[in-house]
Amino acid sequence: MPHSPTQAHSPGTSRSTSATISPNILRYLAVVAAEYDVDLQPLLTEVGLDEAVMRSAALRVSYRQGSAVIRRAVELTGDAHLGLRVGAAQHLTAWGLLGFAQMAADTLREAIETGVRFQNLSGAMVVWSAEQEAAGYVLRAALPDPALDPAVAVFLAEEAFASVVALTRLSSGGEFAPQGVEFAFHAPRDTRPFTELFRCPVRFAAVENRMVFPTAWARRPMPGHDPVTYAAVMELLEEQITSRRDQQELLEVLEISIAQGLPEVPPFVEQARRHASSERTLRRRLAESGTTYEAVVDGVRRERVEQLLRRPNLSLRDIARQAGFSDVRALRRAVHRWHGVAPGRLRGEVLEQEGRTGN
Repeated sequence: MPHSPTQAHSPGTSRSTSATISPNILRYLAVVAAEYDVDLQPLLTEVGLDEAVMRSAALRVSYRQGSAVIRRAVELTGDAHLGLRVGAAQHLTAWGLLGFAQMAADTLREAIETGVRFQNLSGAMVVWSAEQEAAGYVLRAALPDPALDPAVAVFLAEEAFASVVALTRLSSGGEFAPQGVEFAFHAPRDTRPFTELFRCPVRFAAVENRMVFPTAWARRPMPGHDPVTYAAVMELLEEQITSRRDQQELLEVLEISIAQGLPEVPPFVEQARRHASSERTLRRRLAESGTTYEAVVDGVRRERVEQLLRRPNLSLRDIARQAGFSDVRALRRAVHRWHGVAPGRLRGEVLEQEGRTGN
């Protein structure tokens, strides 16, 4: 099934096209998939993530890249709950400085709040939040886009909470169990893998993805807590997040500039001039963000095509022209590369989906 087009977060652009996510999930996904005799490398290469790139500490991927790999991995392994395995296989060391800071935190609650605060550095593909409630200390994992492919949405929710439980047991005690776990997706036929992993009541078809920590565990001191080390690492994380914010702002500004210019694409030299930068410097900054100008242009065009396909009154020739393609054939090739289907079929699926949801 092709990936469902995402809703734009602002007119003409979408942060889902920007490469800003650390690919920790994809690295562990490749390891777990290998246990099923599935080699994900050809798929990773297909979306621009060859072996050398995947080994780079500076690598960032987009939600589109990550979702495409996850969707195919679920299909190839035949494991509808692959997210549980990938989450359970993780280690805090994969999170780099953030994992180190969490190990040095004073309490488990402080470790969680540190993870939430710097979630953009961890490779998270959900949006984390946490707060104390009457039931206990509650951790929530919201999906970045409600239009995600259902299989990807299930994977991300499972991976999120499975990784939290696995990392908590590794860092604070193997006997840890949440007070309760809730998933927004419907119950699978076999719920045993969930109860075996979480060791607590698990509810499905809930309003949101939610995990409740017993208050006593939230207050529990971290075995490796060290206030001096924690403060020092927090300073480094602040520097990293500031640098990441600058990178993300650059990508979003470029996306907006390209979207506003369509059907014409601003030449790269013009973009460099707008940013008071040399072409070489701008290319370097994009490389540091794990992308290229061509990839950003491709992402914006894709977003524009997905928006235009929702308008039945537009012909494919109209869409090709407005999205900056030379002709309908070029549009067809691009849509097939993005979604694996022809534009007409994708339009039908989009309109049918919106008809069901009433959008």
